Amino acid sequence: MTTPHQDESPGALLPATRRALLHRIAVGQAEGRAPSMVAAVVRDGQAVWHGSRTAGHGPDPGERVQYRIGSLTKTFTAVLVMRLRDEGALGLDDPLERHLPGTGVGEATIGELLAHAGGLAAESPAPWWERTPGSLRPGLADVLGEGPLLHPAGRRFHYSNPGYTVLGALVEEVRGAPWTEVLRREVLEPLGLDRTSAQPLAPYADGWAVHPWADALMPEPAEDLGLMAPAGQLWSTTTDLARFAVFLAHGDDRVLSAASVREMRTPATVVEAADVADGTSYGLGVQIQRRGGRLLIGHSGSLPGFLANLTVSVEDDLASVVLANCTSGPPIATIGADLVRIVAEAEPRLPAPWRPLPAVDPSVLELAGPWYWGTNAFALRLTADGMVSLGPLTGVGRRSRFRANGDGTWTGLEGYYAGELLRAVRRPDGTVDHLDLGSFVFTRQPYEEGASVPGGVDPDGWRGIG
Repeated sequence: MTTPHQDESPGALLPATRRALLHRIAVGQAEGRAPSMVAAVVRDGQAVWHGSRTAGHGPDPGERVQYRIGSLTKTFTAVLVMRLRDEGALGLDDPLERHLPGTGVGEATIGELLAHAGGLAAESPAPWWERTPGSLRPGLADVLGEGPLLHPAGRRFHYSNPGYTVLGALVEEVRGAPWTEVLRREVLEPLGLDRTSAQPLAPYADGWAVHPWADALMPEPAEDLGLMAPAGQLWSTTTDLARFAVFLAHGDDRVLSAASVREMRTPATVVEAADVADGTSYGLGVQIQRRGGRLLIGHSGSLPGFLANLTVSVEDDLASVVLANCTSGPPIATIGADLVRIVAEAEPRLPAPWRPLPAVDPSVLELAGPWYWGTNAFALRLTADGMVSLGPLTGVGRRSRFRANGDGTWTGLEGYYAGELLRAVRRPDGTVDHLDLGSFVFTRQPYEEGASVPGGVDPDGWRGIG
């Protein structure tokens, strides 16, 4: 049975694009043998497509039917921790022990725990926490076990569900309220996520296991995870997760600023060589990957009976949500990335119209144009947002935008020059001698005669060899 849900608003997708999206989840549901699959696409801050496929069992998997989202819960927990950081209640470099003493893993910093670099084990001690009641682990010691640290803190990425249990306990300790209550009050309600909850709210999908060698089903248990809830408890819908995707792309000052969600989306940990080759890394509660030249952020999740994925391309201002009610089968992250790719390729984002600067500062305008770092040619440009950019004239190399500091200097925002100071060094008569960027000297001509080039300029200048 097919149930397309299509938005015919002015921002709606073209019919051919909608058909391609529906085809992708139809293939995913059929080949992955999922009892149901529901998906959504977000463009320019609004949901523009919903679609579903179902085997005909259970409620129609519409936009407000809940599915369990597993580890996508971790991103919500990370948002709560970042709110505490932004309020000054804690720092990401603070050791956990400073705010939540006595865990036995307190040497790890809060930032390391967010980035799965705290050295903690991937799972809690047996029995398998995803298929047993949380009441079996009534305290943090039961979650962490006798040997919770497998690696030195900060040395490597090692995905850890107990690490996010600890972060949930940290939120409760600082806020003095249950994690579920803090989440509802500080994230779900401000963002209008009224169908996201710790316990299922009808209508919701049942979770199923599909036999690997037969088209047969078995119901999976839906356990209350107890203390492990901050790592994977939540239930949600495509509508709510579409709104959450917009938040992860743009921020919302009622919850977290755009700068803070950008920080969450920035790689924050050392990854292994295989991860570098695969183009994957991890930020602060956010998975990061590069697929087909496109940078994607978000998170996947799984619990017995359910799979979930949220994928965002910030550059394209596109996002997708995919939910299924089976333990395994559909390649959920690949499907999510494909939905974004389909729209990006079929309906490329229109660039914003070019507009001139509202005003031009002559002292900045005179810096525009070519500059040379040694013999390497660079160009400095003024941008419409009041910044300047500096990058190679051709090819690849170090480049960055620079934010004005109000005193004639600029601070780098990206890459090698992030945090570095750019300033124009002037001669006594006011003319520009060179640009200084973190001690690098940029001159108007390569090794310009008379400019303050470190090491000096050979008095005989440029020459040939005859």
